[in-house]
Amino acid sequence: MYYIKSSDETKIAVEDINPYSKETIVMVHGWPISKEMFEYQKNVLNDYNYRIVSFDIRGFGDSEVSSDGYCYDQLAIDLKYVIDSLNVNEVNLLGFSMGGAIVSRYMNMFDNHKVKKLILAGAAAPSFSRTKNNPYGGTIESTNKLINQTYNDRAQMIEEFGSKVFALKHSKAFIDWFHNICMKGSGIGTIKTAISLRDEDVFYDLKYIKAPTLILHGKLDQICPFGFATIMKEQIPNSKLIPFKYSGHGLFYDELGKFNRELLQFLKS
Repeated sequence: MYYIKSSDETKIAVEDINPYSKETIVMVHGWPISKEMFEYQKNVLNDYNYRIVSFDIRGFGDSEVSSDGYCYDQLAIDLKYVIDSLNVNEVNLLGFSMGGAIVSRYMNMFDNHKVKKLILAGAAAPSFSRTKNNPYGGTIESTNKLINQTYNDRAQMIEEFGSKVFALKHSKAFIDWFHNICMKGSGIGTIKTAISLRDEDVFYDLKYIKAPTLILHGKLDQICPFGFATIMKEQIPNSKLIPFKYSGHGLFYDELGKFNRELLQFLKS
């Protein structure tokens, strides 16, 4: 792991596995998690000799906690600094949940800069909140509740939020592992990015995505309902939607085998 400095000097923690491999994938985690969430994808991608790059969004995991800079524009700038640090001409880019919103903003802000293929997994797009362009979004009040809980008892908030992430029953050890990853984030980062989730909208960014795009989404998602995926499919040219019948928001583990197979097949195609 190493650090890069973003445009405002905030230190971003980057993990770069197989740095001399020819094919690169960059993965952007969701809220309120960290780069460690992709452990079970990294295992398989490593077997196929991919260069696997993941990083912690500012305020999460091993990245620096800044006082501000948690809007989607700045988070997209952070992503560009990560991608440009790799010294490659093209990457495959994956965004999960809030990470999906960040990569969507990135594609618009930087005209698909260096992105060969895009994967949106359980993406919080076109918006996390209900809007005229997204009738499936949550209420502002429900996100405010998460924010208020974070001010007062972040551990309990994460436990309650985490109980809605997966649709299938998993071992207590796995759930504890997931909870601990979430707890590595800072209160400031968790609050500030929740405000961005609540207030920001990437609906108009989607039409600027030019790269071939794979949309992976759980049919049982309680956090970013499946309706999000249907809107993304309608708005993104050259996109393909793969439903995950038995998955909630955490499709990356609910249907782990299918998720990894679809990801690899898309990367190889």
